[in-house]
Amino acid sequence: MLISNQQKVYKLSGLNESGLDPDPFVQFGKWYQQTVAANLVEPNAMTLATATKDGIPSARMILLKSFDEDGFVFYTNYESQKGRELAENPHAVLVFYWAELERQVRVDGEVRRVSREESEAYFRIRPVGSQLGAWGSRQSQVIPSREFLEERLNELEAEYQDREIPTPPFWGGYRLSPQTFEFWQGRPNRLHDRLRYTRQSDNRWLIERLSP
Repeated sequence: MLISNQQKVYKLSGLNESGLDPDPFVQFGKWYQQTVAANLVEPNAMTLATATKDGIPSARMILLKSFDEDGFVFYTNYESQKGRELAENPHAVLVFYWAELERQVRVDGEVRRVSREESEAYFRIRPVGSQLGAWGSRQSQVIPSREFLEERLNELEAEYQDREIPTPPFWGGYRLSPQTFEFWQGRPNRLHDRLRYTRQSDNRWLIERLSP
């Protein structure tokens, strides 16, 4: 299959330093609100890239659940592949790609677990099916069949019928505290706009333009 000639022409917008907020969290919030206004499908979908202590990388799509000036929060099974890798190597990268707006945001930084109270508060507002799924899935472990998983879910539905479902001890949240942000806007002729924020020792942000 020839794919080398499948190239999109980017022409929606540009990204200039003069229009950029000095705070990357504010800038991200502006872009995120624009994705919501554009009715994009799951605008909070993001790639999470992690690595083992030996530097072997892995990546997967997950969902962002909240963000503020302290960082970006997501939830998962602590015993999953990403959970094990974050325990070995807490440095990770997030990538948001909003194709319809010809935009990408890359965020890298250190990841730490959120408090147990925060994880439990979020777990309580999840749909019941998602709560049971967290108990039923030993994420990233080999299972014999789809039926095995569905039978486990049926058992959990019976066990917790008319009962509050507790937060699994092996499940909870992580917060990535950014050290750099890169905002990317597609432009014609592959001369894309790339503007990077780097956190300085005094917690101010240095903004630099990168060559595409």
